[in-house]
Amino acid sequence: MGTVVLSGAVVLVVLGFGNPLYWLAAVAVLFLYVRYGTGTSTPSSPSAGPAPTAAPAPTSYKAYRRRRDTQARWERRYRRERPLESRRQERERGR
Repeated sequence: MGTVVLSGAVVLVVLGFGNPLYWLAAVAVLFLYVRYGTGTSTPSSPSAGPAPTAAPAPTSYKAYRRRRDTQARWERRYRRERPLESRRQERERGR
């Protein structure tokens, strides 16, 4: 993904010799990629819902267990608070 963004920025810079607006577009693309595309930025506020699904891979077994236990707690809480929705999802999984 980074290679595509960087090569697109290079193309916009090359096109920018004819029209400087392309340089601005290249800067905007690079800014948006660095700000939102790398996945290393942290959210400004914690999420108010279940644990995010795109969590980074755990680096140790303890981290893996902690993540798995947290996920299990969230799933049990979801089933407890939304029994009808949980049963519907279980039925759909069984098909």
